[in-house]
Amino acid sequence: MIINIGRQLGSGGRVIGELLAKEFGCSFYDREILNLAAKESGFDERFFEQMDEHKGFFRSLFHLHASHVGDNNFYPNKFSDEGLFQFQSDAIRKAAAKGNCVFVGRCADYVLRDMPNVLNLFITAPMDFRSHHVMEREGVDRQTAEKIINDKEHARATYYNYYTGKRWGDSSSYDLCIDSSILGVEGTAQFIADFIKRTKFVSS
Repeated sequence: MIINIGRQLGSGGRVIGELLAKEFGCSFYDREILNLAAKESGFDERFFEQMDEHKGFFRSLFHLHASHVGDNNFYPNKFSDEGLFQFQSDAIRKAAAKGNCVFVGRCADYVLRDMPNVLNLFITAPMDFRSHHVMEREGVDRQTAEKIINDKEHARATYYNYYTGKRWGDSSSYDLCIDSSILGVEGTAQFIADFIKRTKFVSS
């Protein structure tokens, strides 16, 4: 069973993913996949952190010293946004091949589109709900929180749309879209768990 979670910033998608992973005994991957991609490629993890769900940020990496690149005789075309995306995708596929997983973001729904028993979710919530979470987490005022949300979601959507050819957050790309503000983060996780138990993804 593979659960892929797309999410709006501040909607609680990561926490929901962690709760689902615990419920079904799955390995959990959010930013953890960046470390796996770094090991897969030999590149320093900071390359993946700076391009994480951002398209076109590779140019900013050139200020890093060349010693941060692993000595694995890479071809030049691997040293690009697309090359790093490919390494990250390979890491996602290898992790998924090992057993039940929950992936948060990183276009995992697209990367694993040909695997069986894959459930794609999208977690949304109104701006007030999301900005409140970001305010608490970042220690900022509402205006700053909303700017953080808008900036990061624009980058996230651009990244997803470019690599998948789909529209980030479009309901047609997911098996279930849900507003986490209605039941709360924990209630939403339980609702999704009940939904999963009633599907083909979990045997009775």
